[in-house]
Parts: sequence; C-alpha cells; structure tokens
Amino acid sequence: MKKPKKDFWGLLGGMSFLSSLMAIAVGLLVGFIILLISNPQQALLGFKAILLGGVSDMKNVGQVLYNATPIIMTGLSVGFANKTGLFNIGGPGQFIVGAYAAIYVGVNWTFLPGALHWMAALLAALLAGALWGLLPGLLKAYRNVNEVISCIMMNYIGMYLVNLLVRSTVYNQLKNESKAVAASATLPKMGLDKIFVAGASASSVNSSIFIAILAGIVVYVIVSKTRFGYELKACGFNSDASRYAGINEKRGVVASMMIAGALSGLGGALLYLGGAGKYISVVDTLAAEGFNGIPVALLGLNHPIGIIFAGIFIAYLTVGGFNMQLYDFVPQVIEIITAVIIYFSAFSLLLRGFLQQRRLRREEAALTAASAGGKEEEA
Repeated sequence: MKKPKKDFWGLLGGMSFLSSLMAIAVGLLVGFIILLISNPQQALLGFKAILLGGVSDMKNVGQVLYNATPIIMTGLSVGFANKTGLFNIGGPGQFIVGAYAAIYVGVNWTFLPGALHWMAALLAALLAGALWGLLPGLLKAYRNVNEVISCIMMNYIGMYLVNLLVRSTVYNQLKNESKAVAASATLPKMGLDKIFVAGASASSVNSSIFIAILAGIVVYVIVSKTRFGYELKACGFNSDASRYAGINEKRGVVASMMIAGALSGLGGALLYLGGAGKYISVVDTLAAEGFNGIPVALLGLNHPIGIIFAGIFIAYLTVGGFNMQLYDFVPQVIEIITAVIIYFSAFSLLLRGFLQQRRLRREEAALTAASAGGKEEEA
C-alpha cells in the first residue's frame, strides 16, 4: 500500500509559521546580546522588562492593546494589497490623510449628536484613505506605474498637504499641532479604562481595539470567503491567467489599493480619536505607524488573523521597551529587535515564494508531459 503524499501547501504553511517564530527568537537573541554589550550588569533585568513589561500590571496590558491598534490597521492594509500582488508602502500618507479627515470632522462638525459624531469621523477617515490609495491604483492598473514609486510620492504629498491643511483649518498655534476634537468625537472607552488600570492611573485603551479586530475579521471574510476576494487573489497569483478567465484585473488592482488605503486611513482615525492626548504635529516627518504595518504584515504572513496577533506582539515589545528604560537602556533597542525580525521574516517570505514557484514549474512540466503523452497515444 502506497503512503499518501504529504500536502505540499499545508507543509509550506507550517514552515512559514515556524519561520515567523524563528524570526522572533533571533530578534530577541540579538536584543539580549546588545543589552549584554551595553550594560552587562543590568542586561538580565532589561531583558526581563522586554519579556514581561507588557503584562507587569493591567495598565501596561491596556497600553499594549492601545499601541497595537494603529499598526494592526496598517498591517491589514499592507497584507490586503499583497493578496493582489501589490506592495502598499503608501501607509504613512494614507494614515495621516485619514487622521486629518477624522480630526477635521471631530473639531468642526459639532452639530452631529452623540455617537454619530465619532462615526462620521471614522467614515471620513475611511474615504480619505481610500482616495489616497486610488491614484497609485489607477497608475498601476492603466499605466503600469510601479506602485512602490507612486506610493512613496503620495506619502510626501500627503504629509505636506496635511501640514498645510492643519495650519489653515484646525491649528493650535501655541503647540504647533492640531486642535483637540470635541468630546462627542472621542471614541468611547466602553469601560476599558476601569479594567486596565494600575492604582489611580488608567491606560489609554479604548473601543478602537475592537474596531481593529473587527476590521481584521472582515478582511479575512472578504479575502477567504467571497468571490471578490477570490478574484483579487487570482490577480495577485497570476495576472495573465486571471485575465484569461475573465477577471477584470484593472478593477481588482484599483479596488485593492483603495481598500488598503481605507484601512490605513481608519488606523489614523483610531489613533487620534482615542482621547489619549494625540494630535497631528506640524512637522516634516512621515507617520511611523504607516511603516510599522510592514513588519506586522510580514510577521503575520499577510493573513488577517495573523496580523492581529503580530500587531499585538510588536506593541508588546514596544511597551516592554518603555519599561526597559528603568534600567538605563534606551528604547531604540526594541527598534533593533523589530528590524531583525523584519529581515528574517522577509527572508522566509522570499524562500517561501521560491519554493512555490519551483513547485508550480514542476506541476506545469508534469501537465505538459502528460498532455504530450496523451496526444501520442491518440496518434
């Protein structure tokens, strides 16, 4: 009796998961080595702060969830675009444009009652982010302009445009930043500030974490359970084959970039409407949250549910980095750890793509040989 062949794609998925765990382990190891070199006496205590700082008290747990929210959204943005074979590096521009739209509505649309105010602000952020993803999508679909180049250009256009608009519409001149939104535009806490608290100090967590998780679930359903998601994945997997099958590739590219932009824009709104004292500073710096979505997507293997957990993990490291400062370590060590994780995750992704292409070439060769053999028998 022949042994059943192992499922190649299932095995590849298991290898990808293990590669993510290995990337995390290597990143933490490198971080520990850096701590040893910089301050051997405090290295173990600093490393313990990284590993346990995020759960040292309930407030820190809440801060993990708060910090995870925007990078989950930008991670979903990168991962969703990747399903169509696109690399959305335009997260910073989409993020800040969405944030501005939400703040503008939050400051000026005070005529909206109660929950309608913050809901309208979130909707404005979605639309603004989608609009910022539209142009790179159109350029890619109809002029074959590389989306990386157009997204980078849109990042800087978005940054300078938002600086201009903040100064002219919602400017707090004393602090060189945007004004505070109205109380009705602030996202509800839903009692989380009573749960995630240490002494008299409450964390910044709010209902935005539930919105981010819901967004991940919706993206998963769209990508995995709908015809539209299947068409997007088909375009990313093989654009020529999908076009031959009657799928509108151009529409898929544009829709993918718009949805990716909407997700990043919503991430900006969730951060700045959280009631945690965050404002848009008028500076010539791209939003870091937009770039942080890239390692989150890589670590989560571009899977929506994986991205949620990856975002929480990166936020956990960030909170641990803040606690590490108690032992005279700089928080930039966390950035080094994250960078190492990115490199190893990217390498595993490249290796996975190489194995996939090799497997597909073998299957195509086998089909060609079988077809040729069948024709010979008929002759």
